Amino acid sequence: MFMHSALLRRSISASQFSRFKHSVDYSKFPVLNENDLEEMHVRGTGPGGQKVNKTSNCVVLKHIPTGILVKCHESRSLPKNQEIARSHLLTKIDNFLNGENSVEAQLKALQDKKDSARKAKKEKLKLLKEKWKEREKES
Repeated sequence: MFMHSALLRRSISASQFSRFKHSVDYSKFPVLNENDLEEMHVRGTGPGGQKVNKTSNCVVLKHIPTGILVKCHESRSLPKNQEIARSHLLTKIDNFLNGENSVEAQLKALQDKKDSARKAKKEKLKLLKEKWKEREKES
């Protein structure tokens, strides 16, 4: 059984998780029920040569209640692709069900707030520098 918190941590970078874990609401994050999933293994495409062409290590997951479909072929390993696919599926389900209150949206809002604060600080310092240069010219 896959733990949803472990999958969530993998879908979000480690620095993002540790930075925002206290200000993000994870209470509405969905939990995957294995009975609601339809899993298929298909042949992947792309670089990898004969190994990719002969093995079915691409994972296609379908969440039956919502109809959300995820395809993952990021690795040559089937178990790793299954884990990554479940992580992507959880994120998509969270975005679908919770919209603006999804974990990804909350993280984006926090990052935007941080970026705007950084931009405002830069602008303030730029104005102070311009004023200082004008005073230097006057004297």
